[in-house]
This record gives sequence, C-alpha cells and structure tokens, in this order.
Amino acid sequence: MIPLGDDNDDGLGGPAVVNLTIIALNIVVFIYQSLHPSFTDGFSMIPREIVTGHDLIATQHVVDSQGVSYSVPEAAGPNPIYLTLFTALFMHASVLHIAGNMLFLYIFGDNIERAFGSIRYLLFYVACGLVANLAMVVMNPNSVIPNLGASGAIAGVLAAYLVLFPGNRVRVLAGYWLTSVPAAIMIGLWIVVQFLSLGAQQDNGVAYGAHVGGFLFGLLVAFIARPGVMRRMPYHYSRDS
Repeated sequence: MIPLGDDNDDGLGGPAVVNLTIIALNIVVFIYQSLHPSFTDGFSMIPREIVTGHDLIATQHVVDSQGVSYSVPEAAGPNPIYLTLFTALFMHASVLHIAGNMLFLYIFGDNIERAFGSIRYLLFYVACGLVANLAMVVMNPNSVIPNLGASGAIAGVLAAYLVLFPGNRVRVLAGYWLTSVPAAIMIGLWIVVQFLSLGAQQDNGVAYGAHVGGFLFGLLVAFIARPGVMRRMPYHYSRDS
C-alpha cells in the first residue's frame, strides 16, 4: 500500500516547519550527491568504519550470499568517521528512494511534529535515525556495505503515529484501488513486512534492520510520551487515538 494522505491534514495548526525543513534538506543533499558522487561514497554509514573507527578509502570487494562478487567504492569521509551515523540520515541512493521516503515523511511527520512540538520532534527524528543506523552496526558489524537514507528515522515517526493516531484514516493506493484504512492497519502491515524481510536485507539492498530498529525505538519513546502529549493536544487532534 502506498500512502497518499491522512484524513486530518486540515485544521491542526500551521505548517509543520521542522518536518518541511527536513524534507527540503534531504532534497538539497540529494542534488549535491548527484553532482558529487564521492560524497555518497565517503559520507554513507559503513558498519565496519563505526566499529573500528577507521575510514575506509579503498574499494572493497564483497561476495553476497549467492556467491556473486562485486566492488563497493569508498572515499574519504568526515573526521571523526562516527559522524556518518548522522550524515547518512540525509542521503539517498536514487530518485525513487528519496521520493518514497519523503512521501511517507510528508504525510505522517506533520502530525508528530505538532504532537511533540517542533524541537522535541527534531530531537526525536534524529534519535530514531541514529538508533536505526546503530541497529545496522549491531546486526552486521563487519559489513562494508554503505547504509544511507532517512527510512530508519521515518520508521520511528511511523511508530509514533501508530501510538498517537491509530484510528486516523490514511488514504492509500492498494494495487489499482484507491481506498482509506486506519493508520493501525497501514503501519501495522508495513512493520510486519519489515520484520519478515530482515533476512533478505543483504541481498536486496534494503536496510530492514534500520527500519525495525528505528521503529522499535520510536514506539518506546511514543509510549512514554503519550500521556503528556494527549494532555496537551486539543480534542479534535486526538479524537481518533
């Protein structure tokens, strides 16, 4: 299911400035990546670099689970190299990659920013992304495969939406059909797929471990924050929760 919007987009306050700024920053960084390919090679998060603290700058050779060998280009990264845990959150591998991520963030992030407040939302978003990247390090500390993308942070946003707005209707494209479903169903199905796909992430290039890690962290934070958030939100904002 591809989300197209949620039913409470109107009447919830002004623009979610931080969420829109994050989206804009991702787009700017993606354009920069397109013009400077070595930036992607150097500033993506590589588990082995995080574990060893050593910046890999020579091309790495990898053999996947099917026995297929391929080369992974590397380049000089930031100093200290641990900063890639953060820089990778704003980088994407393709137009489709960034388009999908920014669509999810645009639809679900505004609610969470208004619920948490802008500063708390920014801290929450970054924390979810960092935890998501660390989950990838824990799962495969010797990997030299670059990790990049906002999806781990966005997974945390989805988890918070699930906790705070489970009954909100989400308009989705399911195959050739346009329909709406409760957020609990749409997000619930999404995270089930991520869990079931954990074993496939090395071969298909999708960081399911980051999705699961970011989601679980976001779920924990949202459950802890929920009582205070519900007290602050007006009735029309939380009626479906």
